Amino acid sequence: MFLRVNRVCCALQRFKSSSTGHLSKNFTSASHAAPNDVTVKPRTIFSGIQPTGIPHLGNYLGALSNWVKIQNENPQDRVIFSVVGWHALTLPQNPKELVASRRDMLAVLLAIGIDPKRSILFHQDANAMHTELAWILSCITPTGKLRRMTSWKARLAESRNANDESEVDESMLNAGLLTYPVLQAADILLYRATHVPVGEDQRQHLELSRDIADTFNRTFKGSSRMFPLPTALITPSKRILSLKDPSAKMSKSAADPASRILLTDSAAQIAAKVRAAVTDSITTGVTYDPSARPGTSNLLTILAACVDEDVHDVAARCAGMNHGELKAEVASAVEALVTGPRAEFERIRGDVGYLDQVAQEGAAAAYELSAQTMVQVRARVGLN
Repeated sequence: MFLRVNRVCCALQRFKSSSTGHLSKNFTSASHAAPNDVTVKPRTIFSGIQPTGIPHLGNYLGALSNWVKIQNENPQDRVIFSVVGWHALTLPQNPKELVASRRDMLAVLLAIGIDPKRSILFHQDANAMHTELAWILSCITPTGKLRRMTSWKARLAESRNANDESEVDESMLNAGLLTYPVLQAADILLYRATHVPVGEDQRQHLELSRDIADTFNRTFKGSSRMFPLPTALITPSKRILSLKDPSAKMSKSAADPASRILLTDSAAQIAAKVRAAVTDSITTGVTYDPSARPGTSNLLTILAACVDEDVHDVAARCAGMNHGELKAEVASAVEALVTGPRAEFERIRGDVGYLDQVAQEGAAAAYELSAQTMVQVRARVGLN
């Protein structure tokens, strides 16, 4: 504890003596001269993922593959990816399992193509300045805004259902579930990110981050605005549904493990899960109709995403198939997609020394950037 505090203090003192500090040689400096102009280059892009189990196919096709594209297609940008361990603590965790999950998630990100020489890749919980900034931001964030967050309402509804009561006191939920959107804002603003890749379910959280940034800028004025207002980075993504319930997204938390395909599943496991996937009672022909044939359409979506084709073109090609033939085609395409990342994950997972090195170097780079931010934040709020 004292070691971490001393490191923060030393970093803050070091950056006080320099207006800009310096960046690690592997990373490009990003300008914040016009923080709200979405055309400004280079951009600073931040995103994070919780260390709660191996990602599934929906995670990969919906977000993680886009992370790799963002990294590779925009060499002028600063790209920051984090395994957000503190967010995982909002729900009960087995400490030993969390240690393993943190390391596995880092290995997965490396296996799918995140390059630590191109992107800053680190464990959020290795940098105490995330929580320091979150506390400062929580002191200017009304609880009313947090109670209006869809995520809070969903947790409250889940609690009511679990207890079979129409009314449940909010005191049954921990404070972290209410305030974690502020921590999420701190994750973004600590690096003065200009862009954040988001899905539809995270748009509200990004809007809150923008509101918090604007409130801080107006409350603690300086010669320039402290934080840019982060912009949603919209990237093409496929919404992959549960193999067992095509009315819901594929999810790591679903009770039935056959509802999802993990990136570490073997070819046999993939084939078995796809064979058992829900389709419909129509026995002749395959068509893409998400409303009338959600299960069949989900399989076509998966197939199209795996082979990187338009789903309507894939549906036309598969029109003469029955469900058994379609499922065989899907299983083959999924296996072809994940076989490389799966093998790479198993290789990297066993190299603990390499994983620790990546984590330490990424944390050092993130620490250096965030220290520059916190020197100015502390000065503006009167803590220096």
